Amino acid sequence: MTAEELRNKYEMFYDLHTHTTYSHGKGSVEDNVREAFNQNMEFIAISDHGPGHLTYGVNRDEFVNLRNDVERMNVKYPKMNVKMSVEANIIKSGNNLDVRPEEFEEFDFVIAGYHYGLFGCSCVRNWLWSKGFKWKEDELRESNTQMVIDALRKNDIAILTHPGDKGPFDIRRIAEVCAETDTLMEISTWHGHLTEEEIKIAAEVEDVKFIISSDAHSPARVGDFVSGLERAINAGLDISRIVNIRERDKR
Repeated sequence: MTAEELRNKYEMFYDLHTHTTYSHGKGSVEDNVREAFNQNMEFIAISDHGPGHLTYGVNRDEFVNLRNDVERMNVKYPKMNVKMSVEANIIKSGNNLDVRPEEFEEFDFVIAGYHYGLFGCSCVRNWLWSKGFKWKEDELRESNTQMVIDALRKNDIAILTHPGDKGPFDIRRIAEVCAETDTLMEISTWHGHLTEEEIKIAAEVEDVKFIISSDAHSPARVGDFVSGLERAINAGLDISRIVNIRERDKR
């Protein structure tokens, strides 16, 4: 099935991973909401980068302003359900996130993923690994995997974003814990993860559910889902396991 055929047959009815100028995005909260509204989505989440990121994390002082923008959008676009989230960064210390436990109440839900640009998460070693320096790869994979598992078990994380990206990870073990913690595994159309092979591995864990996200850093990418759906289909994933994709109503 071609990309156009997929776009005509299926729709993404919510996108829970989008960024704005509060962190690393190029559009405002309203820009993203307007795009989702134009696509007839049911709801959208603003999920800017966690505050611990050294270059583009959301400022903690801006949480209240972000909340005000989100609530203003719920009034202006009453047919939309606009949520305030945050893409927390997974690290090795504390609760294994750069969002503190007491800050969870600021958000409607929290999503989380591994990124470079923070201390305490083997950032340099993983970056070197991505460039082909595979020294002690098994040790790094074990450390990365345990870091993610600890974050999942210590926190109520709604979505694990682009698992497998930016370092070696044991996707099977992570998928098992996602099933245990009722955490969705993201198939990102901005990152290459989950890859087709990673989807196959994760799907072997019976209770795991998936979500496709745009990870939009510009309003034009809000609702982008086709490349993720292509990966899922090529991996043999039952589309009913993707929580935000459905066949279009042909009536």
